[in-house]
Amino acid sequence: RYRYYQNVCAQSYSFVWWDWARWEREIDWMALSGINLAPAFAGQEAVWQRVYRNLGLNQSEIDKYFTGPAFLAWNRMGNLRRWAGPLPPTWHLKQLYLQYRIVERMRSLGMTTVLPAFAGHVPQGILRVFPRVNATRLGHWSHFDCTYSCIYLLDPEDPMFQVIGTLFLKELIKEFGTDHVYSADTFNEMTPLSSDPAYLSRVSNAVFSSMTGADPKAVWLMQGWLFQHQPDFWQPAQVRALLHGVPLGRMIVLDLFAESKPVYQWTESFYGQPFIWCMLHNFGGNHGLFGTVEAINHGPFAARRFPNSTMVGTGLVPEGIEQNDMVYELMNELGWRQEPLDLPSWVTRYAERRYGTPNAAAASAWRLLLRSVYNCTGVCVNHNRSPLVRRPSLHMDTELWYNASDVYEAWRLLLSAGAELGSSPTFLYDLVDVTRQAAQQLVGDYYLSIRQAFQSHALPELLTAGGVLVYDLLPELDSLLSSHSLFLLGRWLENARAVATSDREAEQYELNARNQVTLWGPSGNILDYANKQLGGLVLDYYAVRWSLFVSVLVESLNSGRPFHQDQFNQAVFQVERGFIYNKKRYPAVPAGNTMEISRKLFLKYYP
Repeated sequence: RYRYYQNVCAQSYSFVWWDWARWEREIDWMALSGINLAPAFAGQEAVWQRVYRNLGLNQSEIDKYFTGPAFLAWNRMGNLRRWAGPLPPTWHLKQLYLQYRIVERMRSLGMTTVLPAFAGHVPQGILRVFPRVNATRLGHWSHFDCTYSCIYLLDPEDPMFQVIGTLFLKELIKEFGTDHVYSADTFNEMTPLSSDPAYLSRVSNAVFSSMTGADPKAVWLMQGWLFQHQPDFWQPAQVRALLHGVPLGRMIVLDLFAESKPVYQWTESFYGQPFIWCMLHNFGGNHGLFGTVEAINHGPFAARRFPNSTMVGTGLVPEGIEQNDMVYELMNELGWRQEPLDLPSWVTRYAERRYGTPNAAAASAWRLLLRSVYNCTGVCVNHNRSPLVRRPSLHMDTELWYNASDVYEAWRLLLSAGAELGSSPTFLYDLVDVTRQAAQQLVGDYYLSIRQAFQSHALPELLTAGGVLVYDLLPELDSLLSSHSLFLLGRWLENARAVATSDREAEQYELNARNQVTLWGPSGNILDYANKQLGGLVLDYYAVRWSLFVSVLVESLNSGRPFHQDQFNQAVFQVERGFIYNKKRYPAVPAGNTMEISRKLFLKYYP
């Protein structure tokens, strides 16, 4: 019945600075891909602000609650407050305007829109206005302390729960109309206050009742992430209680990471509630070739054959987009199939469709990528951990799940197809991406040489490997990325500035954008989680870190004093923070010839 698309996190990692033109393209792509169920989450803070004001909160209490734009996904899930905020009034106006157009466009194309609902999280100001209300502070989230996390959760049995939940939804429906599907996540990465099944049933029943209070036909769409994220807490009794607090069929669960950690298998198909088999695939919008093609080619069909299966659809739920197009094309196609595809012949046709003409070298390149980098098996978590995009240390992970030589060979084959395919924009994008992957592998090799040289006190070898990495490979990678508009730091930053209506807003939004892809928090709380390989970022952030690391190692060998990671971390944090505040404007238009830069890298570095 359903082909679902979008992850709550993508609202921040990918869509945050979009204007209507970009949204329209995405919605048209959704229609062309057969997507018929998707969230429409823009503008909700404007409606919340109205509700909070009506309840008696003042503006400063609201400002202490909302995060900045680049972090709203986690504010909505009750993980984070205040950080990088507050939200200017113009932000609300622009987002409302976008939301009107988004829901109108989605509905005109036959899609069911999913609207946000109340999950129970409230600003502290609610306790001032209603001193008798029963609310508990949740614990801290991830590596944030209570300065920016520890949000209040309203007790589901407190009468205010229904009042606030129904008030919000009625206001939202009055504003945007409804297709009767609502999303709410009460315990995303947060441990509930009690594991008593009766309590958990009451929570889900309260959330659902606050929906039906505004819309008697409400269906609750819930992310199933929590069950696999904290399996020690969510034992079968707890899962069943939460799911059975809602009448069967009035909830749809997203089995969010089904290609690697499916939940339906150990919950008897979510104990009778309908679910959507989702491919998560990407974390943080990281670049890096990756896929689990065998798992997605077979997983949805196995889920349909599962005893008493309640599967009602397939879904794409990446945390960030604009990477690994092939995997999403494949997943979209599987939503229409009766049985698994013959992947090598599918990917051969894919290359032809993508470049507009058959080409033997390009098809061979894609078959190599399919069997290697796109075929991670077992429990695969696609978080780019390459030394390139991580804070340097002597204990970095260089493990690959594939044969590196397959990527180098695919690179050679794509370059050889350049004469024929060089005018295709999709070909040039893929050439950048595969060259970038090869360079990422090379960075791992140079890191191992640097570490080996340091540990065996070989100063000349350390200087050589470190010098090539810092002064040639990383600058060359940066110039490659700078040759393509989709790999520009400037595009991300200028899009952020374009939303602003004053210099002050532009500065705030740019700091939001810079912080998200680097420190992710005031002090590197979720450091490099949302790492990207962008022209400008490689040179002024990753390369500067590596330069400091190499010079500290050289200094250590010269002076005979041991290397201390803690001291290095303190020094490198200044570099990382320095990047966020460097005030430099990065170009939003590409420079240089992609084919020439890739060939130059190839002639220097092809193993």
